[in-house]
Amino acid sequence: MFGVVPKKIWSKLIAADDNNLIKMEINLFVLTAYRKHILIDTGFGDCITDKEKKIYATGGESNIEAGLKGMELIPDDIDIVFLTHLHSDHAGGTIKEENGKLVPRFKNAVYLVQKDEWDDAMNPNERTAAVYYPDRLEVIEESGKLQLLADDAEFLPGIKAIKTGGHTRGHQAIEAESEGAGFAFYADIIPSRHHLRIPYVASVDLFPLDVMEVKKSLLERLAGTDTVLAFDHESEFKMGRVIKEDGKFNITPVAE
Repeated sequence: MFGVVPKKIWSKLIAADDNNLIKMEINLFVLTAYRKHILIDTGFGDCITDKEKKIYATGGESNIEAGLKGMELIPDDIDIVFLTHLHSDHAGGTIKEENGKLVPRFKNAVYLVQKDEWDDAMNPNERTAAVYYPDRLEVIEESGKLQLLADDAEFLPGIKAIKTGGHTRGHQAIEAESEGAGFAFYADIIPSRHHLRIPYVASVDLFPLDVMEVKKSLLERLAGTDTVLAFDHESEFKMGRVIKEDGKFNITPVAE
């Protein structure tokens, strides 16, 4: 998760276990606007294989439906599923098993994906085959609810898809603005508060220099503003406001 940064340095931020694994969570967010509910990413879901469970050391059941219930929502209430990218830990929950068949979990939703991301996910190479599962993604395509985006797109007033690249060729972020306040979710560009440091980029990033450039630009723009930055893999707190002190970026947590 920290690329070329030596473990002796990054382990001061977060401890690893005996298997050299660090604790990470998969944080999903629901954005409500214009009487529409937008789900941002879907996590692993509950259709992953035993091999995937072993690789990622994931234990419990999917919390998607329980989490929605806590917001007085059900999967059928979701109008838009915004997928930052199609790695299994971000898009696996788009489907579920029903009567022995894979079906879309959010049957009333459209699924927003960058075209480059879709093309790469449906044609994985030797490196990306471990994180892309075309047979699962085909379920969404066959539903007729897949909507491919080309670059940046404002899909609702004040709510934008931002094509970042970096982590994958078609990785995208979401930004929203309302009454002077903002929300930004840059997914695996800044997966946790520990990744606010510009050179701290994950080994799985396909284009690490692009990640650094996007991260630097974003943090400079958000520092000192009322925009809340949300993290996809942070365990301690999920959202915060960016501050810059003595040339270094930091985060001030906000209530969830």
